Amino acid sequence: MSKVIDLSKEADEFLKKIEELSGEKITSCIQCGICSGSCPMINEMDITPAQIMLLTVLGQKEELLNSKSIWICASCFNCKVRCPRELDLAKVAEALRQVVLRTATDRISINDISHEEMMELPQIAIVAACRRLTD
Repeated sequence: MSKVIDLSKEADEFLKKIEELSGEKITSCIQCGICSGSCPMINEMDITPAQIMLLTVLGQKEELLNSKSIWICASCFNCKVRCPRELDLAKVAEALRQVVLRTATDRISINDISHEEMMELPQIAIVAACRRLTD
């Protein structure tokens, strides 16, 4: 399956925004795959940690922001500990989550979420939604 790579100004601005929010120099990733091999949540992800880094560099905003992988990252830091470039993918995943939450127009009250819904939602999504309210 072929994929169109968007190297437009918008893609570059997206990369810069994620680097700004995460504090990580994503373009220094050498795509060794150690982060993916170290990730305990890899079986639950739709795109691997290494792919998250590559897709960010390539400006594949829609694919990244619609992936479930950014919500599944457990922030266990296995990737950072083993990364030869000492990149912190957990910070990149958090930056991507923040981009999603900042573009949301709806307001969610934690009190309005039923117990059943709360049990189904990823915990990181609930935490991130609460952070959004603190500006």
